[in-house]
Amino acid sequence: MKDSLVAGLSTTAKIEIDRERTIAFMGDEGRVYATPSMVLDIEYTARNWLMEYLDEGEDTVGTHVSVDHLAATVEGDSIEVTITVTEVNGRAITMSAQIKDSLEEVGKGVHNRFVVDKAKTFERLEAKRAKIETL
Repeated sequence: MKDSLVAGLSTTAKIEIDRERTIAFMGDEGRVYATPSMVLDIEYTARNWLMEYLDEGEDTVGTHVSVDHLAATVEGDSIEVTITVTEVNGRAITMSAQIKDSLEEVGKGVHNRFVVDKAKTFERLEAKRAKIETL
């Protein structure tokens, strides 16, 4: 991980709210941006942005997400996900997330990621798969 990853850094991604990101529990008239999609958008925005601060062979994994979904966003609108690093503690990264649609704040939360060595992670996953096959 590069030393340039420090608290206070921020990025914003604009995302169109298409049908795939919505849920229609109340029918099509009530179709809105789904909370699981909001979590996914926070994770991908953070992970993709953090890649520029990592060394070759590193990646990040999510370790915590806490989101308040504050207001509905309708299909066809867009959102902006703003991620701000609030703390870097070794390989642990804590970030705040703010989500706004074209009219208002619709979500906020905290997202934690951990920097991993991909080769070591793949070894651990392969060992776990091998153990599962013996069950």
